[in-house]
Amino acid sequence: MASEKTNPDLSIIIVSWKVKDKLRENLNAIYNSTQIVFDRQRMSLKTSAVYGEVFVVDNNSQDGTVEMVKEEFLQVKLIANQDNLGFAKANNLAIKQSKGDFILLLNPDMQVMPDTLEKMVKWMRENKQASIAGCHLINEQGKTIKHIRRFPTVWDQLAIVLKLPHIFPGILDKYIQTNFDYTKPAQVDSIRGGFIIINVGALRAMTPYLDERFFLWFEEVDFCKRIKQANGQVWYTPVAKSIDYVGQSFKQLPRGQAQKYFRDSQLKYFKKWQPVWQYWLLKLTWPVGLLITWLGDKLKIKSKAKT
Repeated sequence: MASEKTNPDLSIIIVSWKVKDKLRENLNAIYNSTQIVFDRQRMSLKTSAVYGEVFVVDNNSQDGTVEMVKEEFLQVKLIANQDNLGFAKANNLAIKQSKGDFILLLNPDMQVMPDTLEKMVKWMRENKQASIAGCHLINEQGKTIKHIRRFPTVWDQLAIVLKLPHIFPGILDKYIQTNFDYTKPAQVDSIRGGFIIINVGALRAMTPYLDERFFLWFEEVDFCKRIKQANGQVWYTPVAKSIDYVGQSFKQLPRGQAQKYFRDSQLKYFKKWQPVWQYWLLKLTWPVGLLITWLGDKLKIKSKAKT
């Protein structure tokens, strides 16, 4: 009989907030994956499989999430926070306990295909140049979600703050890479934080932790930036797909609170990475942007602008 594998190949980490039903679907999809085993005792009987572990970090959802996980998913390693610690800090709690060669940061409103996990681990093993990678994200109708982004510049972020894409939809075409070919693998600046697989061994001197100064938004952009600064590589690959229900937790935030989280994280990113004048230009522009948002709410103006 083959020797038993001690450490997992893949550690899956899901940070959850008030999305109990979507989290249940997510976990069911994970445990229905082909060629991945979550029981160490069964691993020696299926040596070709990927050996995995799953963490759920609940940010004080108070919607029955913790009870649901305890009752329905006994194999999950549950971390139940007493407060909402934000995305970065919650992920780090599980990252510190994880033992996998690869770590998958997976949003609770994602749903992997039966072969997604197996294909992504295989791709990462065959493409050791990739420090982290994202897969092909699709919506419920099977259409590609365009999520690859260039690193933000002060000009595209000013356009977002001032809501200019609502008037000039093409103003962000370069930033959101509207012409990106999602049928081909490519080295990119930044991938969506909802599905990031990390090759722990390829990070060199860098740790896999997210910067906890970011409560929500920009933590994955910062992580990608740090990888680039450390001469690592960020990749997109179409080899595997995952359904992304897009922002189910975010939708429950009051618009004013969501704007505050976005503003604070954007400013922290620019203070960390860009010249100080860019930080101050954005900071001084935000009151105008918030006024525009307030007027838009009063006048019930809606937009489908993508940012």
